Amino acid sequence: MSKDTVIKREIADRILKDMPFSDIGNASIREIVKLVNLIEEEAGVKFMRMEMGVPGLDVSKIAQEAEIKAFNEGLASKYAPIEGIKPLKKEISRFVKNFLDIDIAPDYCFSTVGSAQGSTALFMVANRTDKNKRGVLFVDPGFPVQKLQIKVLGYEYDSFDVFNYRGEKLRAKLEELIVEKKVSSLLYSNPNNPTWISFTDEELKIIGELATKHNVIVIEDLAYFGMDFRKDYSVPGEPPYQPTVAKYTDNWTLLISSSKAFSYAGQRVGMLVVSEKLYKSRYPDLKRFYATDQFGHSLIYNALYILSAGVSHTPQYGLAALLKAVNDKKYNFRDDVFEYGKRAKVLKELFLKNGFKLVYDNDLGEPLADGFYFTLSYPGMSGSELLHNLLYFGISAIALQTTGSEHAEGLRACVSQINASQFDELERRLELFNKYFA
Repeated sequence: MSKDTVIKREIADRILKDMPFSDIGNASIREIVKLVNLIEEEAGVKFMRMEMGVPGLDVSKIAQEAEIKAFNEGLASKYAPIEGIKPLKKEISRFVKNFLDIDIAPDYCFSTVGSAQGSTALFMVANRTDKNKRGVLFVDPGFPVQKLQIKVLGYEYDSFDVFNYRGEKLRAKLEELIVEKKVSSLLYSNPNNPTWISFTDEELKIIGELATKHNVIVIEDLAYFGMDFRKDYSVPGEPPYQPTVAKYTDNWTLLISSSKAFSYAGQRVGMLVVSEKLYKSRYPDLKRFYATDQFGHSLIYNALYILSAGVSHTPQYGLAALLKAVNDKKYNFRDDVFEYGKRAKVLKELFLKNGFKLVYDNDLGEPLADGFYFTLSYPGMSGSELLHNLLYFGISAIALQTTGSEHAEGLRACVSQINASQFDELERRLELFNKYFA
């Protein structure tokens, strides 16, 4: 059996031993980033970075030029409105109509410091609307940081792995948990991080109906907007539209990221959209924490305000310009990000050829889309063991157990930082891994 590795085992093991976590399978995304940075520096070998969902594409010059223009006009010296600049609010409203077929006024469209701030603010308000309810229900697997937000805020949460409760089976499971756990809010991503399954209109209708029935606030995380490449959602004002729960309930909020679909991650500007009815809804229990019982006012002028006092001024102009170009049919964001689907197709084949298996391997019996993430395992290894062993071969990922998955044997792999120039080297490393452990 070959004993060749890419990284010296003693280097990886020594650095891993000095990390503050006892089980690498429980390490957060940023902890894995730190670990890999340290190993890279000492070993002098670049990793195949698949642990963090960062864009691997350049942002459009449309955003760059608009932001430079805003700088040159002196806007960097001025505070932006807490609710977002008017041009951005207008374009968010148009975008939601054009690509989700939902009518919403600019008054209910807001800028946030990325979707991370948006979800934190929503948790701070949605989970305080009723003192008799416990907290959030995560439809997992999901983004681990959102659970960290809940823990830091001191709330309770519940979760379940949705993979075995697709279609109509989702209704009974959801209602059971909503009632039993006294759920105040419900969160999921669509397409799903990390499995890359996508909820159907039937499933979103179930979620919407139960949200209305039990007065649950839905937080729909559209971090990967339009990136289920099996359908083309990129033509403004024409079907098919990005599926959304907003068609089936008034208790909806949307988190729309600029980081992935628009490769604008570094500027930390995202979008938060709240249904008009929910914005205006009154919850007397909110006055335990806020000056008003109105949901929307508490969300924007209390929660968002204390988290950052607004989004940086000039990036809002960059995003507004991007959205305007998309809304005006002058820029098709799908043309750029479709690259991720191409990479995923190749990377899956490389892993499967070298003994790995897909953990979440179908979407309601249909093939998964090729997109930003996929999930993998290796026979005979737990997720922690697999993650540890991959370090010796200069490959990084995160363990599925941190996402709320029931599959403790699995990892989440992100395709964004692996480009075509690295495919041959990744294949070499995977062949070495498979020879070592087969």
